[in-house]
Amino acid sequence: MKNIILSLSIVLLLISCKQETPLVTDTATSATLSSTPHQETSVAYKTLEVNGINIAYREAGNVNNPTIVLLHGFPASSYQYRKVLSQLSDEYHLIAPDYPGFGNSDFPESETFDYTFDNIATVVDSFLEKKGINSYAIMIQDYGAPIGFRLATAHPERITAIINQNGNAYEEGLGEAWAGIRALWENRTEETEDALLPAFTLEGLKWQYTHGVRDVETVDPDSYNLDYLRLSRPNAHAVNIDLFYDYQNNIKLYPQWQQYLRDNQPPLLIVWGKNDAFFPESGAQAFKKDVKTIDYNVYDTGHFALEEDGNAIIKKIREFMKNQNK
Repeated sequence: MKNIILSLSIVLLLISCKQETPLVTDTATSATLSSTPHQETSVAYKTLEVNGINIAYREAGNVNNPTIVLLHGFPASSYQYRKVLSQLSDEYHLIAPDYPGFGNSDFPESETFDYTFDNIATVVDSFLEKKGINSYAIMIQDYGAPIGFRLATAHPERITAIINQNGNAYEEGLGEAWAGIRALWENRTEETEDALLPAFTLEGLKWQYTHGVRDVETVDPDSYNLDYLRLSRPNAHAVNIDLFYDYQNNIKLYPQWQQYLRDNQPPLLIVWGKNDAFFPESGAQAFKKDVKTIDYNVYDTGHFALEEDGNAIIKKIREFMKNQNK
């Protein structure tokens, strides 16, 4: 009997030790993780009313850290920056708005909201002012470029740096995929509008994400499926064709944007997908004409370079931004 009691005591002691040990280990692990560099932090999903429009945005990181404003492209939303928000929020304050009619922002009728790049940029500018953000780097891609450069030319003193992932500002940067839109510019008719409708199909949207990538399996299917869902709303095709048509006004502003680059010499990081049918590498090279010092990086991927080469690009962004904040 004594032997049985002794054996039970030993078992209970062992169980007690096993229960306590993980608590100590977990605490140590937690402390180690909290001090590990590049720890991911949570992303908040918010809305802010701007001029009667609810602007949805993603925000992450400490507001006391340097701010990077992430400006998305077509046909995307702030979702395209999910990797950046997750991985860089340990050292930077990140904010990614959805434009009116995009992502989770309000989709006002075209009778009440003029779908032009001037107007969208005005909303984004008002959004940033309402948030009290008056010193920031911009990350631009596709539509993010004409919006970002409008911000930069309006407030050059606010722009601390430019991170450019296939954001064009030169005529030589317009690729062959613009043929249908150029036809729209020359003569806007039902025929030239209808010719652009395949861009809004699921197959057309998937092509924009997968064309030029090395491995299609690196592209998140949620990206083009979410875009398709939003572009399937009533009047979505019409307002986006309005933006296609208005894009010609961006080209008219290219000289002004190039003058901004020459005059201000903003720190510039190029992280470009060279197989982009819309904005080929010639668009990246053109920046060398006006910016004296560029951190120039080209990747063997497509239009949405973050999908396939996000980790490499984010590492480069971190290094670039650290150099600006020394």
